[in-house]
Amino acid sequence: MITFKDQIGRALSIDTSPKRIVSLVPSQTELLCDLTLENELVGITKFCVHPYHLKSTKTIVGGTKKVDFDKIRKLKPDFILCNKEENKLEDVNQLETIAPTYVSDVTTIEDSNDLILRLGLIFNRRTESINLVTKIEFKLKDFNQFIKNKPTRKVAYFIWAKPWMVAANNTFINELLKLNKFENIYKNKNRYPEINIRRIRHEGDPEVIILSSEPFPFKDDHAMEIGTYTNRSVTVFGNGELFSWFGSRLLYSFDYFKELHENLESHF
Repeated sequence: MITFKDQIGRALSIDTSPKRIVSLVPSQTELLCDLTLENELVGITKFCVHPYHLKSTKTIVGGTKKVDFDKIRKLKPDFILCNKEENKLEDVNQLETIAPTYVSDVTTIEDSNDLILRLGLIFNRRTESINLVTKIEFKLKDFNQFIKNKPTRKVAYFIWAKPWMVAANNTFINELLKLNKFENIYKNKNRYPEINIRRIRHEGDPEVIILSSEPFPFKDDHAMEIGTYTNRSVTVFGNGELFSWFGSRLLYSFDYFKELHENLESHF
């Protein structure tokens, strides 16, 4: 019997390394595959789009917020992987009656690397997890060199329209904004607050507006509407996965951030 704690401090016990895993978080589904655990993965959400072929080879058990418990029971998993932000506590409590349920809690790159190493131990993929973290840390070090002489710019990162919602403090997105020397004008707010776009100039007047590609499909008219309330800000349609997915997706984020800054430089 192996006993350990998840990232929110809950104790879990398993007899052997899990062989039938259900993942209810898209970024963690991708991470499992990059840890060579695709064969052990039996259930995923409809939002688990990486790697793409999983949707045709694994059972879809609902979404992150609407879980099909009956489908999960029928899969007879021996491990379920959730996330504090993505999955509701009441769902986690019910999932625990089916199988040991691990809840991750990631708001920093350090948290993300910690998750990778913990899962490497749980799933007997220690070498793979160490190699992955080493690659991420190498890319992070390289990016820190790239960004160190870049100017700090005020930004607002939108995730939803009408109601208008932004990423604020205590989010993984905000941590990656800080890494990019983007000063979040809503850093004094918590999580994902609704904001009044008519007051955006008074609340910080961002130089850059980032409209995330997920979870809301922003269009040009949204950019124009926000722009009417700013002082000539630059609007970017940002890659939401590369700003919000932790785990192995970070391997792609740093190169994307470099391209983003190079594109922004032509506007200032």
